[in-house]
Amino acid sequence: MNAELAPLRHALDRQREHVLGILEGLSDEDLRRPVLPSGWSCLALLRHLTLDVERFWFPGVIAGEPDVAGQLTTGAEAHWYVPEGMSVEEVFADYRTAISRADAVLATATPEQEPAAWPVEIWSTWRLPDVRHILIHVLTEVACHSGHVDAVRELVDGATWLGGNPYAG
Repeated sequence: MNAELAPLRHALDRQREHVLGILEGLSDEDLRRPVLPSGWSCLALLRHLTLDVERFWFPGVIAGEPDVAGQLTTGAEAHWYVPEGMSVEEVFADYRTAISRADAVLATATPEQEPAAWPVEIWSTWRLPDVRHILIHVLTEVACHSGHVDAVRELVDGATWLGGNPYAG
């Protein structure tokens, strides 16, 4: 991995671990139920991180993989739900798989590398110029969402991530 991108990737990994760690131990029911007035569930947020963050930005935008790039115009709101019949385990497995694929893309990327695909149908006036900016954007988004799941977890059962994973030994 590029030396400039490595610390950003490390910070992103910590935020990914935070998201997974704070959700650890919640029941299927708690993972599926909306807690905040906006109506999203923790599983729906995890689907958003899987599809609209990890798959969208890394294989889709940076690598321009056709099977992902072709889905870039579907709109983020289409991915803030969990399909009927999709298990909790499948949602978590999809997120981990998307992270692995994203990491593989990042392993060969350079900071100045331009995106291979850009969803002009979604963002015709906004564009991130290179991998460096994309990684910073993704890190910011995942960190923001890790805070969201922190708040939800605290509302559900009082657990917090203050000082690290409350379930680590």
